[in-house]
Amino acid sequence: MTETRFDTATIAGGCFWCLEAVFERLRGVERVVSGYTGGQGPSTYREVCSGRTGHAEAIQVAYDPRELSYRDVLEMFFAFHDPTTPDRQGPDVGSQYRSAIFFASSEQERTARELIAEMTAQKVFPAPIVTEVAPLGTFFAAEDYHQGYYRQNPEQPYCRAMIAPKVAKLRAKFASRLREEPAGR
Repeated sequence: MTETRFDTATIAGGCFWCLEAVFERLRGVERVVSGYTGGQGPSTYREVCSGRTGHAEAIQVAYDPRELSYRDVLEMFFAFHDPTTPDRQGPDVGSQYRSAIFFASSEQERTARELIAEMTAQKVFPAPIVTEVAPLGTFFAAEDYHQGYYRQNPEQPYCRAMIAPKVAKLRAKFASRLREEPAGR
């Protein structure tokens, strides 16, 4: 029996709860971890929210490359946040909410830059893409209460206003990419 080897993508597109809720529902995704990267030193949520650490709220997606390619992951990433707003996603403002792809290899960097160039040439977005493409430094997992946040708090007002529409869009436009969800998810 062959053991599955998972690849990892590290992306930031605003609040990590939003991206986590989308990616954990995709077929081929083994796990999603919310955390911080792109700044200096280990940090707490409060420190990152201050904007002084330089970290972005990010997720690490462990995925099966037999089911999802790195490009597939990035295409989903661009479908679920606005890559044209510097340091902002909806009501969330600050460098910790920037759009960023943190690459772990030259192949990931090449794929990210090629996809951004293609989307720019095709004018996929009405404004220039400002997504940062940077080498992955240390990724710090967020505090436990941030992991699976939407699953645990679907009725919380921010979740209802910001995350539920993303999950609905995922189900409506990308149904073929969804995994079977356990009850209550």
